[in-house]
Amino acid sequence: MRHLKLVKADDGFATLIMDNADESMNLVSDAFIADMLEATAQIAADDSIKGVILTSGKSAFMAGADLKQLVQGYDTLPVKDAYAFSQKATAMHRAMETSGKPWVAVINGLALGGGFELALACHFRILMDDRKAVVGLPEVNVGLLPGSGGTQRLIRIAGVTAGTELLLSGRAVKGAEALKLGIIDALVPADQLESAARAWLATAPDAVKPWDVKGYALPEQRGLIVPDYSARMMFATGSLAKSGYNLPAPAAILSCVYEGAILPFDKALSVESKYFAKLLTSPVSRNIIRTTFLSKGAAERGARRPKDIAKTEFKKVGVLGAGMMGAGIALVSAQAGVDVVLIDRDVETATKGKSYSQTVFGKQISRGSMAQDKADAILARITPTDDFALLDGCDLIIEAVFEDIAIKAETTRKAEVVIPVSTVYASNTSTLPITKLAEASARPDQFIGLHFFSPVDRMGLVEIIKGEKTSPATLAVAMDFVAKLRKTPIVVNDSRGFYTSRVFQTLIHEGAAMLAEGVPPAVVENAAKAVGMPVGPLALLDELTFDLPLKIVEQAIDQEGDKYVLPAGVAVLKAMKAAGRSSKKDGAGFYHYPAEGGKYLWKGLAELFPVSDNYDVEQLKQRFLYTQAIETARCLEENVIETSEDGDLGAVYGWGFPAWTGGTLSYIDTVGIETFVRECDRLAQLHGPRFAPSLWLRERAAKGQRFY
Repeated sequence: MRHLKLVKADDGFATLIMDNADESMNLVSDAFIADMLEATAQIAADDSIKGVILTSGKSAFMAGADLKQLVQGYDTLPVKDAYAFSQKATAMHRAMETSGKPWVAVINGLALGGGFELALACHFRILMDDRKAVVGLPEVNVGLLPGSGGTQRLIRIAGVTAGTELLLSGRAVKGAEALKLGIIDALVPADQLESAARAWLATAPDAVKPWDVKGYALPEQRGLIVPDYSARMMFATGSLAKSGYNLPAPAAILSCVYEGAILPFDKALSVESKYFAKLLTSPVSRNIIRTTFLSKGAAERGARRPKDIAKTEFKKVGVLGAGMMGAGIALVSAQAGVDVVLIDRDVETATKGKSYSQTVFGKQISRGSMAQDKADAILARITPTDDFALLDGCDLIIEAVFEDIAIKAETTRKAEVVIPVSTVYASNTSTLPITKLAEASARPDQFIGLHFFSPVDRMGLVEIIKGEKTSPATLAVAMDFVAKLRKTPIVVNDSRGFYTSRVFQTLIHEGAAMLAEGVPPAVVENAAKAVGMPVGPLALLDELTFDLPLKIVEQAIDQEGDKYVLPAGVAVLKAMKAAGRSSKKDGAGFYHYPAEGGKYLWKGLAELFPVSDNYDVEQLKQRFLYTQAIETARCLEENVIETSEDGDLGAVYGWGFPAWTGGTLSYIDTVGIETFVRECDRLAQLHGPRFAPSLWLRERAAKGQRFY
């Protein structure tokens, strides 16, 4: 067996060791299932084996299914073949639990997804007492459900209520909670795992699962067993609103739980496989897996990093500007083990920037998630100062001063007097052209953009912007630093607004345009949230302040003159400013912000923008998705972004484009490029040229040329 090793012992207790020969982690694949079926048949037929210890030869038990295999499901698998794949894995688990031999899972690290389903098929589960050793069924997060018995075993072990919550949240469960829920049976130190397993097997435990005993029913005290009207209502409503109606997996999970709870076990497994097959062959799971796992993982491993350039090690960086962004960059740099010189106009302002880290850590300490001595050690790495001389010896400079070309130029010149000639200089800017900013540098080939997102310590994406003269070596340094921070990089070329800011603008302006058309403001907000945007466009505009998008428009007019087409929402923003409302910061935008209580939409909007009932919510939802998708396509056409993967990662992780789509370009593929172009033409006739497809996009559509 290629991925398993069976070791027999004199006491009759065999150890089956999982050790994937091709990967650093154990994964469920066709090859693994074949090996497990072979091993289980050997064990069942060997009278000298009285029990089985299932464990891992790696630092984790098992991560779950091989997502590289699953992502092909939508494009290559008929539903019947997807059902057969699920049934094959289901048969593997049933063979284990009906083998006549007791199996104990020794979980020596994380066991997630298919890995935890494997453990659930065992008769006893022992988890290593370690914070990294967690269990769970996270399939809902990739648009799927556990497809080899996980939904049915979990509700029978933990009960319907707790089991359903775990299935819908997909969260990983730590040892103490897992023991309390009953989804593991013992929690022991690492050096006692094997002895604990042999001690349990020595008790001659029953090798029959409770659900294989005639007359079995779900324990009444643990959950629902009677399919009465209230039960149906509970399952029908469930957590769908919380999970999002665009995601088919939560509804499928609820159906599996409801139907499975009232069926014999093997029938319930068949139902689960049917729902799994439908999900696997839907575009949603393909989109989520491809972007949020495969493309994200490849980006973080340096897919866009120039080859054959030595890796840079970072010991000391300079952060210029201790405002919100600079303070956040200093925090994540120090957390990564790098010494930080945090500079601002005076020591007091720089120290205030450092205090942001103290505030973040203080909250973590109060929750018990960070020790004081660890926080102190990280804080000691940040030196607040106004002295540029301390930048000597820095491996990288990150400038995060006010968004003004003159101020940034002055800062660049002051820093370059001190820093080594080899040091890369990065500007954290969301809109100002990197090529223009690099004119202030004596080394434009070592100048690059690093666009962090706010709040820096919670946002995982970094947009790396190449200027016209940025060298491959400089790009490599920037990517090495993003990797050091354990963030996700995308690489874009210099242009107005770069990529993320440029496309994000289309969302907020489309929302403002709808308001001008007479769409009620609450409908505007809810239509955006209904497609999966985390926040409505009017609330986003309040957070940004109206000055920022208007300033971007002014810069574009300066750069492009009459060629520039004003965004659809500009008139609305100007009207709001004229009414004395411009932002949340000022307490007055599209929303009103009372001193006490939550915000609410400003009642004066009805006077400025009279409402009508001449709107279709589905059309509004389509407009939000299409306006962002077509602008992304333009960015790819203009070589602002160079790959579909970067476009989709930037969309999902940069401004929150809904993950169920896989990103803006995946969304076009999902709709179908021919359909997309046809609908864009219709929208352009109704709402203007911002929706008009380019000749390049029309030619792709004519050829049926997808983005993936």
